[in-house]
Amino acid sequence: MFKWSDMGLEIDLVTLISAGIIILLLILVIVLFAKLSGLKKRMNYFMSGSDGKSLEDAFVRKFENMDLVNAKLREIDGRLELIDRNLLITFQRYSIVKYDAFSAGGGQLSFVICMLTKDDDGFLMNTVHSNSNEGYFCYIKEIKNGQSALELSDEERQALEQALVK
Repeated sequence: MFKWSDMGLEIDLVTLISAGIIILLLILVIVLFAKLSGLKKRMNYFMSGSDGKSLEDAFVRKFENMDLVNAKLREIDGRLELIDRNLLITFQRYSIVKYDAFSAGGGQLSFVICMLTKDDDGFLMNTVHSNSNEGYFCYIKEIKNGQSALELSDEERQALEQALVK
């Protein structure tokens, strides 16, 4: 027959260690029951008024809504790309310089308009008003990368510089 004393252990020590392990296990069981109770409360709250089928239907509706939202986001992304492409070719900067073309006291009825895209491409329009019966003249000069291939007047250069700064 097996005896603890043959192994050098006293029966009192074995009993004490066994009792300690049992108490520790009992405490762990109580903690687990408390956690299980809290989990049951949360599950009951989540499932209240619903059975498994209606809950499944709710999940299906949510995923369908997600699909609709994702489709709408793709549509909006496409529109934004189109807007971005269009913005590159629209006039975003401008300037107007008024001046008296013949300094004969006729007032500042002549003007230069400069219109540029994001890439500094565009045009200068110079409208010269004369005091005589000739009326007015209009000239357009193309601007590429902020430069004109034609010589610019002082007013045209000023209008171009103002538009490039904006």
